[in-house]
Amino acid sequence: MEQVDYSDRGTALTGWLARPVGPPRAAVLVFPTIMNAAPNVLRRLPMLAEAGYLALLADFYGESVPDRAAAHALGTALRGDVDHYRARISAAIEAFAGHPARADLPMAAIGYCMGGQAVLEAARMGAELKAVASFHGILSTDRPARDPIAPRILVCHGDRDPLVDRGQVSAFQQEMDNVGANWHLHIYSGVKHGFTDPEAGSHGIESLGYDASADRQSWAATIGLFDEVFGAA
Repeated sequence: MEQVDYSDRGTALTGWLARPVGPPRAAVLVFPTIMNAAPNVLRRLPMLAEAGYLALLADFYGESVPDRAAAHALGTALRGDVDHYRARISAAIEAFAGHPARADLPMAAIGYCMGGQAVLEAARMGAELKAVASFHGILSTDRPARDPIAPRILVCHGDRDPLVDRGQVSAFQQEMDNVGANWHLHIYSGVKHGFTDPEAGSHGIESLGYDASADRQSWAATIGLFDEVFGAA
């Protein structure tokens, strides 16, 4: 992976770029969990490259995350002001859009947990993306969509995720319908938050749990959506 340095209003940020062997089909920006550049998210970059995509991992904080307490503090501060949060999201999109390797490739974004919320915020704020996919992401927002949403939207959600209850899911569906969004919602019964992370169950947190089936199905759904949007390999 190649280091990509960029910034947001004076905060130095570090992205990581993975290239496919052949010509890329599209450029996919990856937004991480609240833990930032954690192993579960880093492993998605070669997976995307193997599928033919140029992939860049975004940086939420511009600093290391030593533990969950530090991550929670950093994530809460970033999301506490929607303008601040959206500016950080935009900085990653603009950095990737302007990277020489991207050239004129169409762009998409995927995200996990906090990153899942971030890609939905990107869609809400009119980012020039063709598709976004959210994995166990937060569906609520401090600024609901008011204008039409252009990207195709895929939400992959565990029904036993206490961070996103059924009321939040229903509100998201209504929000998307209100602006005519093209959305797909995949809900996995009995599945907890963090279902794509093989290490989720090792943290001793009841709300977290890996689910191999949901992990496979959600990834297959994402690749299937990208095949529709960007053309099959």
